Amino acid sequence: MIVSFIFLLILGLLITIHEFGHFIVAKRIGVRVEKFSFGFGKRILSKKKNGTEYSISLIPLGGYVKLAGDSLEDFKNNPDEYLSKKPSQRVQIIFCGPLLNYILGFLCFWLIFFIGYPTLTTKVGGLIEGFGAKNAGIQVDDKIIAVDGKKVYFWEDLQMAIQAKKTATKVLVSVFRDNKEYTIEVNIKEKQLDDALGQKRNVGLIGITPKDEIVKVKHGFLESFILGITKTLDFTILTYKALWRMVTGKLSMRESITGPLGIFYITSKAASAGLVSVLHLVAVLSVSLCIFNLLPLPVLDGGHIVLLAIEKIRGKQLSVKVERVITQIGFTLLVSLAIFATYNDLLRIFSDKLPKFLK
Repeated sequence: MIVSFIFLLILGLLITIHEFGHFIVAKRIGVRVEKFSFGFGKRILSKKKNGTEYSISLIPLGGYVKLAGDSLEDFKNNPDEYLSKKPSQRVQIIFCGPLLNYILGFLCFWLIFFIGYPTLTTKVGGLIEGFGAKNAGIQVDDKIIAVDGKKVYFWEDLQMAIQAKKTATKVLVSVFRDNKEYTIEVNIKEKQLDDALGQKRNVGLIGITPKDEIVKVKHGFLESFILGITKTLDFTILTYKALWRMVTGKLSMRESITGPLGIFYITSKAASAGLVSVLHLVAVLSVSLCIFNLLPLPVLDGGHIVLLAIEKIRGKQLSVKVERVITQIGFTLLVSLAIFATYNDLLRIFSDKLPKFLK
């Protein structure tokens, strides 16, 4: 029950923030907003103010904004209608929805760094046979404090330092054991691993696994701000690289696309892990929603921006017939993608329970 509430709250927040972006810019530019609804379906509460009906609806899966004259069929050539505005002004209205999602993602990353997040220490939890660490005499419960003289504080730092040594044959590892510091020469073994984008890459390994020892890491207000920007940009670049690899067939869409069912499953895991995990999920989903919405596909915000660019070049709007065809194509693509994503979610979550013909 709690997981369902968190799931609905997250989706509602992401979509409402998105629609609020369209709403606030439309108001600023002078477009009459007929409706702003939180949720869908039957209205529970509603109030009309300054020509806009604000409502809360029964199904809290996001919300929507209805702009006056936003289709050729409804357009009456009034100055406060959407289609009466210049293409550049309409682009602003469209773009601000994804932009607010992007800002929300950054704010969540910023907050995570500021309030603190859990991470593994550099204490050794296990040794792998056939690798340099065990042969060199590194022991379980040793705390690694430096690699080739460079200090390491957390397991992620240690991983990066060791893996970067792929072209070296040996590395000096400083460990803290029984209140004493030892420096041990360890052989490095190069191994090919898959990265986050499914690419094969060679890394250096010494054959250690982490101890289940976790500390909370916090940063200052301004430092968290910078780290939030860096994290958001890094995730953006990674997402676009992943999209490009999917388009070129180098990354499996089946393994990369998640639908509502998959998000619900991930939400249940995040909710059990605590506030930071939920914030991280919101950040990732919000930035992803921005990127997805700006793809140049019909119905999506990116598709509308492309059509406005075409309108600007042509000097006139598309016909009602063309608009309908484009909308139908876009709707079909989205429904197909939703079905594909849901099917993938079923495979991932219930693969051991599905009949063979569905796998």
